[in-house]
Amino acid sequence: MPETHHLLLSEMFRLSLRNFRVKPVRSVLTILGMSIGFGVVLFLVSLGYGLQYILIGNLVTTQDSLVTMQASYPNEANLSFYERDVSALAALPHVMEVAPIASFSGEASKVGGTSPALISTNVVSPAYFRLTGTAVSFGKVVASTTPGVVVTSQTLALMNISTSTSALGTPINLIVSYEDDLHGTTTQARSQGPLPVLGVISDDTQAPLIIVKPGDLTAPAPFYQSVLVKADSVNTVEAVRDELINRGFVVSARIDLVNQARQITNIITIVLGVFGVTALVVSAIGMFNTMIVSFMERTYEVGVLKSLGATDKDVRNLFLLESAVYGFLGGASGVILGVASAQGINLGLNILAQHLGGKSFTLFITPLWFVGLTIGLSILIGLVSGFWPARRAAQLSAKQAFLQR
Repeated sequence: MPETHHLLLSEMFRLSLRNFRVKPVRSVLTILGMSIGFGVVLFLVSLGYGLQYILIGNLVTTQDSLVTMQASYPNEANLSFYERDVSALAALPHVMEVAPIASFSGEASKVGGTSPALISTNVVSPAYFRLTGTAVSFGKVVASTTPGVVVTSQTLALMNISTSTSALGTPINLIVSYEDDLHGTTTQARSQGPLPVLGVISDDTQAPLIIVKPGDLTAPAPFYQSVLVKADSVNTVEAVRDELINRGFVVSARIDLVNQARQITNIITIVLGVFGVTALVVSAIGMFNTMIVSFMERTYEVGVLKSLGATDKDVRNLFLLESAVYGFLGGASGVILGVASAQGINLGLNILAQHLGGKSFTLFITPLWFVGLTIGLSILIGLVSGFWPARRAAQLSAKQAFLQR
């Protein structure tokens, strides 16, 4: 009997690549089938993550807004917050910051313009924008040291002001009516001189609204309709919310919307992934067929290797290494195909958005961990596809291999 010895890893790797030289067309088509399957999976999962990023990104524009809740009394209670109530909320455990919101009707007009327009007005501190995540489309938010207002595009339309960047700096006069329905009284606060438009929220679906800070009015709001309560961390949001609910407040938390949005987008991502896996299964079957045909064509080669002293383990590892190479090349090609397709669509959509005057956005996002998972999964599928042919080849004796030629 010939002397038994093990093939070196470099020898097995060189022999595993022999099929790529002998059957290049079949090898390329097998890798192409795998790459399409993995590319579809990567493409669809990237779409799911992109949708999640867009949805949650619109809900959470600042980190503080994620841990901030808005507390108010039930409508039927007909109650309001006063300074003592705001101070009591600020003293609650795990509460880092509070910011009251006073919502009243106001009369606003452009200096030297037409008659005043009746517009809802929020009298808030500058922290309102950070805690609610409210962002302006152009301009800047209200600051503590700079007098001015932030308005919606519908507000500008009511005052016959252009909704473009040219609206910034336009001076307006504002009168806010503090109506106390409980006591049947109304007091007015005027703006301390004309207030320039500092920022514009360009959203045609949002009702006319003016946001102003108390220091820009001749009198502060006597009471508030709601209060923003910021927890000291994400882990304490639940505790603070439960305490507010126990005190009889109606609480809305941005984190609840984020969790619901994440659940929805996760389901969408899973569904998209299932469709991609279907294509991947088809390509895996094609690779399994390639490995079986390769085994049937190479029984004589197996006989030669075993007659020269190669062990069953050598032969098995040779076929497994070849299938792993197929899987790796298919996965790597699929990653390149999926990422290139996703980024190409992102580029095209952004060019179209800029051409139409919209904002650029990213529809496809590919997590790096998923790229690594794709490569690892491709190698695993390659090994699984080559397991049966490798096992059959290892079980063949040199005599059986020559007879089956």
